[in-house]
Amino acid sequence: MSLNVFKESNDAIEALASLFIKDAKLAIAQNDKFSVALSGGSSPKKLYELLASKYKNEIDWTKVYFFFGDERYVASDHPDSNYLMAKTAMLDSLEIADKQVFKVDTTLDPASAALAYQRWICGFFDDEPIFDLVLLGLGDDAHTASIFPGTDLVWIDEEQVKEVYLKDKEVYRISFTAPLINDAKQIAFLTFGANKADAIKAVLEGEHDVAKYPAQLIKPTNGKLDWFVDEAAVSKLTQK
Repeated sequence: MSLNVFKESNDAIEALASLFIKDAKLAIAQNDKFSVALSGGSSPKKLYELLASKYKNEIDWTKVYFFFGDERYVASDHPDSNYLMAKTAMLDSLEIADKQVFKVDTTLDPASAALAYQRWICGFFDDEPIFDLVLLGLGDDAHTASIFPGTDLVWIDEEQVKEVYLKDKEVYRISFTAPLINDAKQIAFLTFGANKADAIKAVLEGEHDVAKYPAQLIKPTNGKLDWFVDEAAVSKLTQK
């Protein structure tokens, strides 16, 4: 695990964009395609906008295939949709073809949507899903993807994609499970802001309790794990 600390959040975003491009170039050179699972929420939006502008001509985007590490159970044109955010911030600007974007089919019921997405992913990878890059965020409660504290997703060890009902929010989400994430060649957390300091301290230095701090589940099987953070986010760590 590598903890990359930057003075400002924009510096962390810039460094992660460089990693994205480096991994993409390597994967395309080796396999003629690059598979990436995008994260949702507000943090990665600037990353996507940067990739679609400054790095627009750095790689062959026709060979990049986009997936979603989790998705809210809403229509694809709903303001809360992770797909819509990525589409608006990056995919449209890069003129990414529909066949390169694997979005969750939220017209199905949640369980069917999760199963269909898992089958779609397995089909793309010929049954052994190993993403070139999985992008993750970290919630204030130490959740990542949609693996929230106290939910069944914490204990999943077979399914690769699973639906989860969040009682406090009264909504469903569809999410990669930890085993699928951990099989990736590269995993990268993008986390910044003082409001993340408690969560990062809990995940990296707290007691081992995955039910309470689900992001502790993220431990690559054979790949690499990098954190891209600003100084405010790691202000409570005893070791940096």
